[in-house]
Amino acid sequence: MKPVNEPSFRESVDLMFNRAVSLMDLPPGLEEKIRVCNATYTVRFGVRLRGKIQTFTGYRAVHSEHMEPVKGGIRFAMGVDQDEVEALAALMTYKCALVEAPFGGSKGGLRIDPRQYDEQELELITRRFAYELIKRDLINPSQNVPAPDMGTGEREMAWIADQYARMNTTDINAKACVTGKPLNSGGISGRVEATGRGVQYALQEFFRHPEDVKKANLSGKLDGKRVIVQGLGNVGYHAAKFLQEEDGCLITGIIERDGALYSETGLDVGAVHEWLVRHGGVAGFPDANCHADGAKVLEEDCDILIPAALEGVINMGNAGNVKAPLIIEAANGPVTAGADKILREKGTVIIPDMYANAGGVTVSYFEWVKNLSHIRFGRMQRRQEEARHDLIIQELERLDHHLGDGWSMSPNFKEKYLKGADELQLVRSGLDDTMRTAYQGMSKIWHERDDVEDLRTAAYIVAIEKVASSYRAKGL
Repeated sequence: MKPVNEPSFRESVDLMFNRAVSLMDLPPGLEEKIRVCNATYTVRFGVRLRGKIQTFTGYRAVHSEHMEPVKGGIRFAMGVDQDEVEALAALMTYKCALVEAPFGGSKGGLRIDPRQYDEQELELITRRFAYELIKRDLINPSQNVPAPDMGTGEREMAWIADQYARMNTTDINAKACVTGKPLNSGGISGRVEATGRGVQYALQEFFRHPEDVKKANLSGKLDGKRVIVQGLGNVGYHAAKFLQEEDGCLITGIIERDGALYSETGLDVGAVHEWLVRHGGVAGFPDANCHADGAKVLEEDCDILIPAALEGVINMGNAGNVKAPLIIEAANGPVTAGADKILREKGTVIIPDMYANAGGVTVSYFEWVKNLSHIRFGRMQRRQEEARHDLIIQELERLDHHLGDGWSMSPNFKEKYLKGADELQLVRSGLDDTMRTAYQGMSKIWHERDDVEDLRTAAYIVAIEKVASSYRAKGL
C-alpha cells in the first residue's frame, strides 16, 4: 500500500524535471515550453460485442514536437488515464533525446483489460481505436508513430498497420506508421527482445566504469552478481535471460502478480517463464521458495534489482527496506520521486528508466528507417563483406601452406570471420553503440558536476539540453 502523501507518476516526472532544470540555465519561457504536454486527445468509441455496444475510452498524448514524427507506445490496461499517458509522453521526449533517436515524445493508451476479450474481439476494438487515431493524423509515418507497450505486442501493431494501409491506400510508406510489427509485416529482427537487450547493454556499460561500480558499493564485473527481477513479461524475461545466459548473473528472485520465487542458488529463467506461460502465474513452481507476498522479495538482499513491470512499485512505503545497492529501471517510473530521494540518501545507485529501457525506442527507430528505405539491413553489403573476408582467409591459408606446421589459425576463426553481419547482428550492434554512447554522456555530467548527485538528474540534464537546442534551432 502506497503512503497517502506519495507523489503520483505524473507528479514524480514533474518533480524530477524540476530538479534537473533548477541546475540548468534555461530561459523561463523555454523551460515551460519543454515541460508542458502539447496536446492530449481523448477518443470514445463504441464496438458491438456479444450482442451489445460497448464504449471504450482511449488517449493519445503528444508531449513535444521539437522533432517529428513523435514516438511512443500504446498500452492496453485498466489504469490508463490522461495523467499517465501525459507523464509517459514526457518521458518519451526525454528518452528519445537522450539516445539521439530523432523523434518527439508521445504516448497512447486504451482503458481495457485485454484478458477479458478473445482475439477476434480484441482485433475489432484495436482496429476501431486505430481508426479514431488515424483519421486525426495521430497515427502517421511522418507525424506520429506508435509502438507496443504494456498489454500490446506484435499482433496489435500488425492490425494497426493494416488499418492505416486500408485508410491510406496510396501511401508508399504506410508500413512505417507503427513499429514493433511482426517480421512478415515489415518488422525488424531483434525488436521483441530490444528493451530487455537494452537493459543488458546498459548494465554491461555501467560495469565498464569502475568508478561508477564503486559508487554502488559493488566491485568486479557482472559475472556472479545476484539479481532480482520484478515482472517476467517481455522486458523482464529477456533482460533476465540474457544476463543469466551471457553474463553469468545469478537470478535469485522473480516477482510476479501472484507472488514471487526466491532461490539463493539461482532460478532457471527459461523454466520459470515456461511455467508462467502455462499456468498464468508462478505459484506452484518447483525448485524454489514461493512467497505469496511478492512485494517483500523486492526487499531481499541482492546486488542488482530490476523492476520491469509497473509504475511506483518502489515507493515511500518500502524504499527504506530495499537492500539492493544498484537498481536499474526496466519499467517506466517504477521508483516514485519520494522513494528516489530516500534511496539517494542511502547511497543506492539508480540507472534511470529514460535510459535503461530505451532499447525499445532505439530498435523502433531502426525499424522505422528500414520501412522508409524499403530494404532490410545487410541485404546490400553482407555477401560483399564475406567476399572481402574470404580474400584474407585465402591469403592466410596460402601463408599457412608455405610456413608448414609452425603456424595455424585458431579453431573456428575462419567460420566466424567469414560470416557477414545479418540484420539481427546489425540491430544489436546499433543498439549496443546507442546504449554505450548515451551512458557515457550521462556519466560525464554525473562526474564533472558537483551539483549533480545521481544518474537520473544527469540524464534529464542531457535530454533537456538537447530538446532546448532543437527549439532554439527552430527560432523559439
